[in-house]
Amino acid sequence: MRISELSRRSGVPVATIKYYLREGVLSPGELSSRTQASYDESHLKRLALVRALVDSAGLSIARTKEVLAAIDRPQPLLDLLASVTGADEDGDVERPRARAVADAAGWGDVETCGGPMGRLEESLVALESAGFDVSEEQLLALAELMDGVAEREVAGIPADDAAAAAEYVLVGTALVAPVLLALREVGHVHHSVRRFVAPR
Repeated sequence: MRISELSRRSGVPVATIKYYLREGVLSPGELSSRTQASYDESHLKRLALVRALVDSAGLSIARTKEVLAAIDRPQPLLDLLASVTGADEDGDVERPRARAVADAAGWGDVETCGGPMGRLEESLVALESAGFDVSEEQLLALAELMDGVAEREVAGIPADDAAAAAEYVLVGTALVAPVLLALREVGHVHHSVRRFVAPR
């Protein structure tokens, strides 16, 4: 197909497709003449993935290029997921608060999970710095709830397609995280009404 048909079928403007070609997130088509190229279903599929990563997951073009390179590199699925989510970052840095919570929650296998453990450590330090006391019991109760959420989400990851797995994790994380926060807020309202509004 010509670039105009690729644009029509994908819903992506020709100018955007040309930009993706220049940036290397979409591979060049097969030259059919000196000035024209032909594209196939693989381009359509890759274009859909790029749009999902850029539009839905909010990744920059540079980060999208890194994710696509990880997808295209043969590697175990767990390594791919660690790479695209940042779980493989700074695994050797000391994170005593996060480590204590993870160990107490039974998550002893996340030692090298740098990005998420780093974010947990930063969040716990921020709580401590603000003088906001969250007991170990409360933290463990929250960890148990989130463990159930994480288990359900991981169960849905496609195991036989690297691109689909990366898209599921990145787009799902970006789109579901606000839903989780909103559900929490709605729950706050519900329980606040039950606790603080006297029955009529």
